[in-house]
Amino acid sequence: MIYRQPIRKIQESVNSMLELVFGVSLKNATDEQCYKAVALCVRDRMEKGRSEFIQLAEQTKTKHIYYLCMEFLLGRSLKNSLFNLGLEEDYRKALAGLNLNLDALYEQEPDAGLGNGGLGRLAACFLDAMASLGIPATGYSLRYEYGIFRQKLVDGWQTELPDFWLPGGKIWLRSEPEKSVEVRFNGRIDDYWNNGFHVVNHKDFTKVMAVPSDLYVPGIDGRGVSRLRLWAATSEDFDMSLFNGGDYLRAVEQKAMAETITKVLYPEDNHPEGKSLRLSQQYFLVSAAVQDIIRHHLFRNRTLDNLPDCIAIHLNDTHPVLAIPEMMRVMMDECGYGWDSAWEIVQNVFAYTNHTVMSEALECWGINLFRSRLPRIYQIVEEINRRFCAGMHNKGVDGYQVGRMAPWNDGFVKMANLAVASCHSVNGVSKLHSEILKDRVFHDFYTEMPEKFTNVTNGIAHRRWLCQANPGLAALLTELTGDGFVRDAAELEKLMKYKSDPAVLEKMAAVKRENKIRLAKYVKRENGADLDPDSIFDVQVKRLHEYKRQHLNALQILTDYLRLCENPEMEFTPRTYLFGAKAAPGYYFAKQIIRFIVDLGKTIDADERVNKKMKVVYLEDYRVTLAELLMPAADLSEQISLAGTEASGTGNMKFMINGAVTLGTLDGANVEIRDAVGEENMILFGMDAQEAEERKKAGYQPRAFAEKNPELQAALNAVEKGFCGVDFRDISNSLLSSDPYMVLADFDSYDKARHKSERLYRDADQWRSMCLVNTAKAGIFSADRAIREYAENIWHVKPVPEGKRHV
Repeated sequence: MIYRQPIRKIQESVNSMLELVFGVSLKNATDEQCYKAVALCVRDRMEKGRSEFIQLAEQTKTKHIYYLCMEFLLGRSLKNSLFNLGLEEDYRKALAGLNLNLDALYEQEPDAGLGNGGLGRLAACFLDAMASLGIPATGYSLRYEYGIFRQKLVDGWQTELPDFWLPGGKIWLRSEPEKSVEVRFNGRIDDYWNNGFHVVNHKDFTKVMAVPSDLYVPGIDGRGVSRLRLWAATSEDFDMSLFNGGDYLRAVEQKAMAETITKVLYPEDNHPEGKSLRLSQQYFLVSAAVQDIIRHHLFRNRTLDNLPDCIAIHLNDTHPVLAIPEMMRVMMDECGYGWDSAWEIVQNVFAYTNHTVMSEALECWGINLFRSRLPRIYQIVEEINRRFCAGMHNKGVDGYQVGRMAPWNDGFVKMANLAVASCHSVNGVSKLHSEILKDRVFHDFYTEMPEKFTNVTNGIAHRRWLCQANPGLAALLTELTGDGFVRDAAELEKLMKYKSDPAVLEKMAAVKRENKIRLAKYVKRENGADLDPDSIFDVQVKRLHEYKRQHLNALQILTDYLRLCENPEMEFTPRTYLFGAKAAPGYYFAKQIIRFIVDLGKTIDADERVNKKMKVVYLEDYRVTLAELLMPAADLSEQISLAGTEASGTGNMKFMINGAVTLGTLDGANVEIRDAVGEENMILFGMDAQEAEERKKAGYQPRAFAEKNPELQAALNAVEKGFCGVDFRDISNSLLSSDPYMVLADFDSYDKARHKSERLYRDADQWRSMCLVNTAKAGIFSADRAIREYAENIWHVKPVPEGKRHV
């Protein structure tokens, strides 16, 4: 139950925070200070709610879920917290009485620099869902000082700038320095037997301190509160003799090197230093987390024997897989367990989600780096590998198959293999993806241990992506169906009875147009571009990667541009193409694609023959807050990855719930979207996963597709010549020579699908009905549903019984 403060009490709390924390009165306070004062009031309430929630969980012996992920893409916290706690209107009224505007205070908060893409956003959605369902949960990650990077486009080229998010964002973090733990790197290992006991001494190591800060994520109605514990690296090493001798840099070198670990998310790793830093980041996270988990458990229990009954640890992708050997280290070296008993506990505690079929994302670490940086963990991985391979050989498994499955082989530690060999559960994140894992990626494992493999299709925090991001649509849905969908997304299905109701369809279209106008105002302010809200808003926003095929989208835009140049009077529904994506700093080809899109947009904008019909806008620095504007305004959701390459996607679900029509391939969760809405309510094109695999095996020849399509060949020639004085022959050469993601093979089908979308959009009644069906059928893609499946099938946890909570 929510404990709602009177308006006067909220006002008194805000005034007190301003005076006590910032030393200013309300009349002298800046908007930033007012935002921080409100944030502190809300944070205090969540801390109390978390304490009460965990006490009830411990009284009822409810299993605690620990979720390890290198990133949590949270976005902003103030609006989400107030909405989920049911306090937004109370605070709006209270602040209005103080002559403060809550919406203006929202704008003072930066997006938390703790994530990059779908992996981190999924983790954030899951914290929300676990709290909403009453499942006690703690997420673990790193407190990145600069996040990933802030994207700035200079003459179309991506430039990376530091993301200074902490000055406005750390107000949500409660520092807990007394709970710091020590993480050890480098050194040498002496291990020996003494009076029947195995003794391990780690000598000459480098010590880095992990200092935790906690951030809270409330569930709907304050039923539960999840905690995200973030670790910052620091060192106490300071060589006074060097400093006094004038060697100031060397005196602080160790401290500076230690703190580098939590400076930036995903440092570039195309050089040895970058690889070492990434490995250090991953071990730093898991070592701090595992020590914290075990310390917390032993504070309330006398033994670790019951650990699997009390907790579950979930590894979100391969980045935190070193938690497995780290827990073995702590149990054996610090808690006195033998290998067999420790290993049984570890296997029962850990579960693993795979998020990719891309070989480059299945992390491997060179043995030399691994051994020198993590000598004790290297020993443990070596023993895990020895025992695993011996077990497989004893079962009569073919030697080549054992080699492919081995956690350590060919001079590399293979993190995905280590995860599958060690965890009791391995899941993919869409039905198609899970089948690909069994048939291709982990087929050798699946033949020997099929019971480990399962599927949990991803889901989204619908309260954020519908109720908060699209208040106009949420209000209309409440008017039509009641507000039950806020707590149970399955109730969106009630909307289906209106799919042929002209009055309702007109109201939904009006909401969409208002959202398009809202986005257009943002684009005008930030980009200086004028958008036509009556044009089709055709949106592709996600990470920039070849397999997501932003260049397929751009190539088709270019083809239509050339057609219009040749025949300006041809029938063409005005269209606004919106892109948003960051490329990894060292990913040159992806940066070239960004520049190609930007320069193509400039060329079209300068051409008076076509610029009233086409507009291409690349939105800088794509992030959660920008997505919250884009998703509700989109007419078309571009989900065009090569079938069999995208694990699931969650952007497709966010667009869908906001009434956008998916234009995509049968890849990832698009397959399940098709099953939910029917083919008539989305626009499909291209090969399916099996056809793509067969074409690849048969020897794909991309040039043949260009030669039989003169318009495609003309577009490729234009790419080679370039725009705005820049040629893009790297892109055209890649497409014509190797085309690893079969852009040219799917081009003709995509081109037809794009034009089909124009015809459908011109039929207003049919288009609006398609949009309604997409919203109505989106309930299955709620994160609440996904977490229920994890809880029932993998973690074996039941929610904390309903109880009275004062949040």
